[in-house]
Amino acid sequence: MDLEQNLDRVLLRHAELSALIEGENGVPDAQAFVRSARELAELEPVVAFIRRLRQARLEMTEAAAIKDDPDSDADMRAMAEEEYYALKERLPSYEREVQLSLLPKDEADEKNAILEVRAGTGGEEAALFAAQLFRMYERYASLHGWRCETLEWNETGLGGLKEVVASITGRGVFARLKFESGVHRVQRVPVTEAGGRIHTSAATVAVLPEAEEVDIVIDDKDLRIDVFRSQGSGGQSVNTTDSAVRIVHLPTNITVQCQDEKSQHKNKAKAMKILRARLYERERALKHSARAADRKSQVGSGDRSERIRTYNFPQGRVTDHRINLTLYKIDKVMEGEALDELVDALTAADQAALLAELA
Repeated sequence: MDLEQNLDRVLLRHAELSALIEGENGVPDAQAFVRSARELAELEPVVAFIRRLRQARLEMTEAAAIKDDPDSDADMRAMAEEEYYALKERLPSYEREVQLSLLPKDEADEKNAILEVRAGTGGEEAALFAAQLFRMYERYASLHGWRCETLEWNETGLGGLKEVVASITGRGVFARLKFESGVHRVQRVPVTEAGGRIHTSAATVAVLPEAEEVDIVIDDKDLRIDVFRSQGSGGQSVNTTDSAVRIVHLPTNITVQCQDEKSQHKNKAKAMKILRARLYERERALKHSARAADRKSQVGSGDRSERIRTYNFPQGRVTDHRINLTLYKIDKVMEGEALDELVDALTAADQAALLAELA
């Protein structure tokens, strides 16, 4: 199906749904009404882009006819010529808007996210870098007006983080953060290095769409829940009450534990939130595995074993290896201020890959 046929199909579907909602073909049942209303709302911006594109093409054709007509008034021809070239300049952007609006939507884009950052190779330096990465995401969330709530926190004695899990809530969180999953590598002179040598360490990041209970139904019989006493730093209640919770999902063997709160109930609720997100992401991965096998995206698979970015402090640069983009503003990236430049470029690369696939 070529582009024009696709556009006609969208307009036809929009008309059908509008007639259904307005009751022209009888009143639909409640569930059908809700589904139709949701689909209609999703099509509205697409239809607006299509209509603007086709109106611009029509006006361009009319302007061309006037400017090329020797019998037309000279002033009219001059105005038509000006309008023709203005429309010709805008048309490619209109066409791209339409094409982007037709791309398959990631159903998780508008969801909140579970962010997991873990120290990788590099010992204490890797833990310090993991802590710095997490602070970068905290600041980035704050700049976007999102809420960041820590679910699990496992620190080292020198201020580093072995592991941190957080829930980030706000509009379009997963869409902005989903390309952050992978191995983040750092090159710098560690504070513990007396000889001034540059070391390479790494931390892994995973960004999972936060699942609602309606997204993932978990059967109680599929869970093994253990409670135990918290270990490590955590306040006066540590090692005095069985407040820490470990949940094992037996069918998948996915294990989650939380001991950040003094309340066993709160730890269980946080653990279930993380478990639900991991199960939802597993389901998404299985659903999209066939498509992923057919297309190797420019921004990579998002697998946590894939090295995606290098932060080189001596040279002041951050390089994203998936799109070969280097920014010489490492301080602004680590403050979260310049992270949008990387996110925008990754999003554009993903869109370009999807457009190429549809061509």
